[in-house]
Amino acid sequence: MIGGAIDVAVRGSRRNRQGRGGSLRGSGNELVDLLVAYAKQETIGPLKGLARYVAFGLTGSVAIAAGLVILLVALVRLLQTETGSVFGGSLSWLPYLIAALVALAVLATAAWRVVASDPKDRKDRKNPDVGR
Repeated sequence: MIGGAIDVAVRGSRRNRQGRGGSLRGSGNELVDLLVAYAKQETIGPLKGLARYVAFGLTGSVAIAAGLVILLVALVRLLQTETGSVFGGSLSWLPYLIAALVALAVLATAAWRVVASDPKDRKDRKNPDVGR
């Protein structure tokens, strides 16, 4: 009788272990699956969001650069045509110099704003109390 009770208890515990993954190998496989799922959740999701953020930033940068080039060409053309004979003859290079100086001023202003902006001074858009 006692041997039968022990046998039933052993079979029951085996069933419980098998339901949870079986042996130690099954538990190890569950752990590996859990770690892989966690790694995917914590890396792939944020990387997708970062890729979208970078894509919008690059698109905006290309659009601003193209617009700036068009405006600089328009400035050169404006100086060549609307100033009469001021930039004619030996001064025909001056509109290009003026456009280059304007481009350098825009570049210097952009670089100054990037360097001058302190991330600590920015407020979090989602939670304004974060920086306080």
